[in-house]
Amino acid sequence: MRTGISSWLWRMVLFLWALTILLPLFWIFYQSLKTNQAFFADIWAFPEHLEWSNYEKAWTSLGIGQSVVNTLYYVGLSLLISLFVSTVNAYAFTRIEWRLRSLLWSIIMLSLFLPGINILVSQYTLMRALNLTDSLNGLVLLASLPVGAFELLLLGSFMRSLPKELDESAFIDGATLFQVFRKIILPLSMPGIVTIGIFKFVGLYNDFLGPFILISDPAKYPISVNMYNANAMMEYKADWVTLLAGLVITIIPTVIVYVLFQRRIIEGATMGGVKG
Repeated sequence: MRTGISSWLWRMVLFLWALTILLPLFWIFYQSLKTNQAFFADIWAFPEHLEWSNYEKAWTSLGIGQSVVNTLYYVGLSLLISLFVSTVNAYAFTRIEWRLRSLLWSIIMLSLFLPGINILVSQYTLMRALNLTDSLNGLVLLASLPVGAFELLLLGSFMRSLPKELDESAFIDGATLFQVFRKIILPLSMPGIVTIGIFKFVGLYNDFLGPFILISDPAKYPISVNMYNANAMMEYKADWVTLLAGLVITIIPTVIVYVLFQRRIIEGATMGGVKG
């Protein structure tokens, strides 16, 4: 009897959790297909005529198209560089013996408890000194070169789980450190690298504060800052259905990533936790 009640309660919790996510998304979608007059007349009514032109207006008049290009450049390049840097650092910390390794690892792990906002002033000062403010390349530099403690922690747990005998056998056969990394450690750590890449993508795609501080040219805005700017414009121009259409466009990439890689996220996080 208790098992049946617990199962029913669990299903009810899952159902309510799904409603809190799906209902707002559905409301945004069908409101984006209405005219402004219909939107202000009744925000709950379904559209009588589907206004797909709202998406074209959002793409052009709100600058969503240019911000998508900026975001693809910023996120894509940052993701490639940061994954390479994180993987090499994880390899150095977990598979190579060197002095002060444990001390530096502990210091990096302590950064998990520090809010990232504390370094914004120093980051801005550095970018201004390098003349990289108001530059997408400056954003790429800040997003890709610093190694996050979370990435090292997860990738480190994968690499530590691999037998040391793999490295030793390769060294006996004459392999160099780079060859061991490229041909053995890198392929075996791919589940963790993919998991880190997904988390990194979502974090970069949704990042607002860094681009908002560094970028002042609207033509260089990523999606997050562009949507904030478009929302601020609604104070003077009440074109809410176009704004909602733009919001739907910005949600699509993260939904696609989640649908395609949800199993990989769960498997990667679980494997890293168990093996580490």
